[in-house]
Amino acid sequence: MHALDVLGDPVRRRILELLAAGEQPSGQVSSVIQQEFGISQPAVSQHLRVLREAGFASVRAEGTRRLYAVEAAPLREVDRWLERFRGFWEQRLDALGTELARGNRRRRLDQERGGDRATDTDGET
Repeated sequence: MHALDVLGDPVRRRILELLAAGEQPSGQVSSVIQQEFGISQPAVSQHLRVLREAGFASVRAEGTRRLYAVEAAPLREVDRWLERFRGFWEQRLDALGTELARGNRRRRLDQERGGDRATDTDGET
């Protein structure tokens, strides 16, 4: 299964988010996923199996518990694949950051002058 096929499923993405916080017992992962997605424990186990088989998660036994953890290698591969597309959004995010900073600066100056000034429909004063 291709990495993006694995990550295309919202349940599997959520499981990886949970595991990103650190190693988790399968019962705890199942409980959260069942609650959030309303799926059965066997369905959660199937998603965990897909993550294991695709290399995104590992499991180890500790007594009767099974502890799952994220494996970074497949995520690094996805990151390398996404690298060629970063330029499409980084420039826009930089522009958004500039606009947010400009708005924050304008609000701060308005407050220093004694209150908010009225703005026209374009947001200009």
